Order: sequence, then structure tokens, then C-alpha cells
Amino acid sequence: MWALLVLAALVGGTILIYNGLVRLREQGDGAWADIDVQLKRRYDLIPNLVETVKGYAGHERETLEAVVQARSRAMGAQGPAEKAAAEGMLGQALKSLFALAEAYPQLRAAENFQQLQVTLGDIEDSIQNARRYYNAVVRDYNTKINQVPSNVVARSFGFRGREFFEIAEEEREVPRVRFRETEG
Repeated sequence: MWALLVLAALVGGTILIYNGLVRLREQGDGAWADIDVQLKRRYDLIPNLVETVKGYAGHERETLEAVVQARSRAMGAQGPAEKAAAEGMLGQALKSLFALAEAYPQLRAAENFQQLQVTLGDIEDSIQNARRYYNAVVRDYNTKINQVPSNVVARSFGFRGREFFEIAEEEREVPRVRFRETEG
């Protein structure tokens, strides 16, 4: 009788732990999908941004091509570590693009460019929030698969740790352009 109660408790505990691990894994998948959605919004905005800049500074081909290439690499990157590295390169390329805009007052003043910049800033905020949530879920999941007794269940059923989506410290700043007031 006692043996059956102990066995039932072990089976019940294993089921609870397993279901908790599955829930965290699925939350991680959902959080990663949210990051992908925000990154796609950013990728879709970049061609419009490049075309706008090209209209005012088309001869700055090297900077424009660097943005396009960085976007392509970021779109093709897989997994948190590779995606983070590619996003860092894209962030640098966008900073160069916005720095270039400083040399072209007509571009800085263009309503379309200003709107694209605001939209990009909003998207960057959304990406940061999605990244923060994803990393929180990964932290909880990785903790759970390493704690006793859930680590036994995790190993038995093949649960593996996940990578955090981290970017280099210098990449954490949102690309910004300061618009100077023109004296009229």
C-alpha cells in the first residue's frame, strides 16, 4: 500500500515537473517568435529608409550598401547568438546611415525621413522589450532544468538549455539623429 502511494507521488511529481518544463519551453518558443516579428518589422522598414536616404545622398553608396548587406545577414541569421551578432552589425550600419544624414540638412528635414526614424525608434523599443521577455523566460527555463529534482526529469526527457539573446554593450543604444533647430 505504501509502495503504491510513493510510486503515485513520484509519477505525479514527474508529471508536474514535466508539464512545467514544457510550459517554459513553449513560452520560450513564443517569446522567440515575438522577437522575430519585431525584427521583421525592422527589416521591412530598412529598404524604405535606404531609399529615402538615397534620394538625398545617393552618392554615399558605400554606407547604403553596408546597411543592405547587414540587413541581409541579419535576416539569414539563425539562433540567438548568431542573430545577436548580425543584429549588432546591422545596428552599426544604421548608426552610420543616421550619422550620414547629419551632413544633409534637406534629408534631416524631410518628413518621410523623420517618420521613418520615429518608427524605427518604436520598433527598437519593441525589440528590446521582446528580448527582455525572452531572456527572462530562458532564465526561468534554464534554472528549472538545472534544479533538483527537475534536472532529473529534464535529463530523462531530453530538455536542453537555451541561449540568451544578448547583444554587445555598445550595440544597446538606439540609432538616433539629433535635429538642430534652424534659424529662420
